[in-house]
This record gives sequence, structure tokens and C-alpha cells, in this order.
Amino acid sequence: MITRNNITEVAYDIRTTVDDKHNLPFDSHVTNTNDAKAMGNMLQRAETILGTNDFTALYDKGYHTGSEFQKADEMGIEVLVAIPSVAANAPTPEYNVEKSKFDKSTDCYTCPQGEILTTNGRWHQAKTYRFKRYTTSACKTCPAKPECSKAICGKAIQRSEYQELVDDNKKRINDNKELYRKRQQIVEHPYGTIKRQWGFNYIITKKGINRASADVGFITTAYNFRRIINIVGLKILKEYLEAVISFILENMSLLKLRLSDISDFEYQLKRKKTVLFKCLKQLYLIRKLTAETSF
Repeated sequence: MITRNNITEVAYDIRTTVDDKHNLPFDSHVTNTNDAKAMGNMLQRAETILGTNDFTALYDKGYHTGSEFQKADEMGIEVLVAIPSVAANAPTPEYNVEKSKFDKSTDCYTCPQGEILTTNGRWHQAKTYRFKRYTTSACKTCPAKPECSKAICGKAIQRSEYQELVDDNKKRINDNKELYRKRQQIVEHPYGTIKRQWGFNYIITKKGINRASADVGFITTAYNFRRIINIVGLKILKEYLEAVISFILENMSLLKLRLSDISDFEYQLKRKKTVLFKCLKQLYLIRKLTAETSF
């Protein structure tokens, strides 16, 4: 799989969803793809497990993808994703793209020099998203051009179709910096114990992703048992497990009884079906004989 800086390694990526109260991983997923397109799937899994979308999810910058923000928005789940650094900056930071103000009503940008950058409305296709280009002819004679752009024709702002959702995430990050700082405390806590204290710096089973997933499942289950014992104590955990086992056994007995009733019903149905076929066959033969005699 491709890891950071486009380095390819023989590896699996382990993703976990962890609650903020007890640092319990309630979901783990093993894959051989990077995190760029993973947020939506992890949110769907979390929503299914929790039975609600009333939660806030914190992610590192590897999950910062416009289309994934759209999935989160469609599910009605609030996310806070770290903002990656921008590769293409102006020669002077005061003229970076974020310093230009976008007006949604007129679909144009106003640059720090007060000039209006407009678009012809055409959508251009990038690798994973569409975007519009915003330019102005004023760039050619602008005195601040050397500080703003190295391009001969001046600055061209590319606005992604997901830019509004990206901006919303940036605002949430800026408004909730203390909350986002908890991300590492929450999700990295189990990895610290599993990898550093327990020595699981790598998974034992590497022959196929299904076996690797089972391996990770055993590790996270063991971790959760240890955490639960630390949180509620061995006695309460034992009582809970006994209650769960009793409930399962009781329902298994009821299930066996229901299955027995179904089997009896199927047997009676087959007998009635056989009798019905015999009656129909006899009726057919009688009618055939009557018809031949009449002729």
C-alpha cells in the first residue's frame, strides 16, 4: 500500500473508532488502502454500531478529502478533520488563496488588492474532484503581482466543488481547538498500550487480509477486556458475562423449541401435500375414465 510521501510498503492499515470516555475501540477495520477515502465508511460503521448519528468524530489530516466531507454532511454527522498544509502558497503569505474573500451570491473572489476574480462557470476535472477557475486581467498590471503569484498571467484560484464543506470544517476546527486536541489522547491511547506495552508492533498473521483482520480482532478484544476490568472491576464483568451467557442459553432453548415447532409444521404440510396430490390424481383418473366411457 502507498504510505506517506507516496512510499509503497508491504503493509496493512488498521483503523479504529474509539470512544472518548473510556478509550475503548468499538470498531476496527483492516485494509490495504490509505485514509483519503476512508472517513465515510468508518462513519457508516460507527453509526450502525452506535445506532445514532448524534456524535462528533475527530480525524487526522490523512482523512481530509472533500468528497468524504460530503458523505459526513449527508449522514448528518459533525466531523473535525485536521487541516493539511497547502503546497502552493504565494511568495508572500499575505497573498495566499485564503486571504481572498469568496462571495457565494456573485460567485467571485476579491483579492487583498480589492480586485474581483471571476469565472466563466466551466467545471474542470481534476483526478478526484471538479473545480472552477477564477482570474482577473488586473493581475498583469498589479503592483503586488511579484508578492502574489509567479505565474506570467497572474493568480488563478481553483475552487473545488467541495470547498464550502472544507471551509465549514476549518471553521469547526478553529472554534473547537481544545476539543480537537483530545483526538490523540482518545485514539492513540489503545495503540500506545498495544504496541508499546504489549509488544504488538506488527500483526502475527500476514497471509491474507481476512486472517490479518481476525488477528487485529483478537488484539482489540483482549485490550477491551483489560480496559473493562480496569473500569468496572473483575467481579462486575463476571456478573455481566454470566447474565449474557444465561440470556443466550435461554433464548437458544426458545429457539430450539421454535425450530421444533417449525419442523413439525413442515412435516404436517408435506403429509397434507402428499394426500392432496393423491386426491387430485384420483380425481383426474375418474374424470378421464368417465370421458372415455361417455365417448
